[in-house]
Amino acid sequence: MNGVTRTLTIVSIVGAGVVAGVFFAFSVAIMRSLEQLPPAQGLAAMQVINVRIVNPVFLLFFLGSALACLALTVVSFAGDAPGRWWRVAGAAVFLIGAIGVTVVVNIPLNDSLAAVDPVGAHAAETWHKYLADWMPPNHVRTVASILATALLALGLPPGASDQEKSATYSPARPAQSVAGQPDSHRPVRN
Repeated sequence: MNGVTRTLTIVSIVGAGVVAGVFFAFSVAIMRSLEQLPPAQGLAAMQVINVRIVNPVFLLFFLGSALACLALTVVSFAGDAPGRWWRVAGAAVFLIGAIGVTVVVNIPLNDSLAAVDPVGAHAAETWHKYLADWMPPNHVRTVASILATALLALGLPPGASDQEKSATYSPARPAQSVAGQPDSHRPVRN
């Protein structure tokens, strides 16, 4: 079971890390850049981004990481690999803070924005409200994904080679001489 736990943990770490990077890019660069554009352009660009982000590669990491975290939680309780609570905490933070916030807050905001005409009468007002409502939960998703990555890493169980090393390792004992004295205490002869 430890090999499955280790594999699921690594998949979850990589997935949460990639998702954290996407959310981080939106928080520190993409949304701030769109905010600097005239409202009609920023709004239209975000509409395109919201359509293009739903692609197989992003969904593989986003939904795949969620599934890996769910499986990891189950496997962590079924086995006895060390680090269980770190893994469960990391999975929970990712599922609630990244996936949950996306589904409950960001996707509905994106869906509402999709219906807005970028050059319509209230487009600028809608765009500014969208930015104000969308950015804070994105920051939450970013921090949650980064924290989840760290927690999952803390829960990474040792691999087979690590276990073999720790099982066969014993502190070195000084070699004994014929007279029963440690070699380190024998006089040195040239």
